[in-house]
Amino acid sequence: MLVRLLYASRLIDGSAAVIESILAQSRSKNPELGITGVLCHGGGVFMQVLEGGRAPVNELYNRIAGDTRHREVTLLHYEEIAERRFSNWTMGQVNLAKINASMLLKYLEKPELDPFRVPGSASLALLEELIATAQIIGRTG
Repeated sequence: MLVRLLYASRLIDGSAAVIESILAQSRSKNPELGITGVLCHGGGVFMQVLEGGRAPVNELYNRIAGDTRHREVTLLHYEEIAERRFSNWTMGQVNLAKINASMLLKYLEKPELDPFRVPGSASLALLEELIATAQIIGRTG
């Protein structure tokens, strides 16, 4: 059974080196777990969608929740799915500092990533638009 999980967190250290370390770790481990997804970051906030089997996704989320690089790990959305939407990326990346602010304003109160203040459905809609407008970068599965 496939599931999609969306969460947000605040980074303790939002430096480029830490973000790159997290992405490298995801891209090396996710293929063997059958997990795909996308990581958005900006202003010290992470928003990540994970797709895959229920057990591997749940186990990964629990590890993320215990990771000392994050705080305020918050589940935004969880659903069973018939097919993956983010299957093209072992872990795609979007640096929201490089996105046109008007796209963010469609879904968020301010042109900055703050998924803690909007419904999970709005955050998923933002991710869908990022796919549609080819804003996601990174290695494919």
